[in-house]
Amino acid sequence: MPEIDDTIEVEISPEDIKMDVYRASGAGGQKVNKTSSAVRLTHIPTGIVVASQVERSQHQNREVAMRMLKSKLIEIKEREHLEKIEDIKGNQKEIAWGSQIRSYVFMPYTLAKDHRTNFEMGNINAVMDGDIDGFINAYLKAESLQNI
Repeated sequence: MPEIDDTIEVEISPEDIKMDVYRASGAGGQKVNKTSSAVRLTHIPTGIVVASQVERSQHQNREVAMRMLKSKLIEIKEREHLEKIEDIKGNQKEIAWGSQIRSYVFMPYTLAKDHRTNFEMGNINAVMDGDIDGFINAYLKAESLQNI
């Protein structure tokens, strides 16, 4: 479980948590069999269950379990955030030779070519000055025809 930064705030309302206490298992002497120091927390909205029995007291185990729960909730939020970013970014190609979407030739002739749509423009100075309407229109036309 990754350690979380304490500066990140996660709001967990007490009504959303079900706490179970039980006796810790394993070696530890006679006291471990008499006290219910192990804690299991269930986050009701997500169904996440975390448990801790490493500390000696119930309060310490509850704190450890709460940190674990917060860590899992933050991980879920980050995963959702990454999925949203992936939707916005769209498809990305590998950055390698031959995978570019446009070529610009300045010498011995001038040419700007979009390899996705095969649209070419011979006035490279205009393209470099921002005249890319032809490229945009060709891409949108190909996208509407599902050629890309």
